[in-house]
Amino acid sequence: MFSEETLIQELKSKDTQAKAFEVLVNTYKERLYWHIRRIVLNHNDTDDILQNTFIKIYKNINSFKGESRLFSWMYRIATNESLSFLKQKSKKLGVSHIDHQERMVNNLQADVYFEGDTIQLELQKAIATLPEKQKLVFNMKYYQELKYEEISEILETSVGGLKASYHLAVKKIEGYLKEN
Repeated sequence: MFSEETLIQELKSKDTQAKAFEVLVNTYKERLYWHIRRIVLNHNDTDDILQNTFIKIYKNINSFKGESRLFSWMYRIATNESLSFLKQKSKKLGVSHIDHQERMVNNLQADVYFEGDTIQLELQKAIATLPEKQKLVFNMKYYQELKYEEISEILETSVGGLKASYHLAVKKIEGYLKEN
């Protein structure tokens, strides 16, 4: 297994870039897939966004300054790609972001890749009602079990703000689930 510093050096070197990128993809593809999937809720869209994310990582690795962890930088790219995709798709469909999100949740049951039960479906509906930042924070904390410090690096925001966002998200989800 590569250390992160070694991996970054090898990604930036033309001689070792291909092999290092293969290691990077194999190491992070599943984690990034599920991060993106929880944002866009659709398997096919997730695959496209994941591919675009790795293309951006490959093209921009030389501009990575190491001010954050490589993992955080890649998650930030995946998050931005996902949010941009959702905005573009909403615009193309001529619906609001909220309406599009609602459609995506309603389509989850028909998605052959969705493995959740009724409770998971209701949780996804509750999460879909959250504002974007709360949704991101909740998914990263609840599903991916990231530490607030890691989420702070990814979203470039304060730990205190993240804790407040997570707390509010949990309260809203609890309220939604009690109502329904």
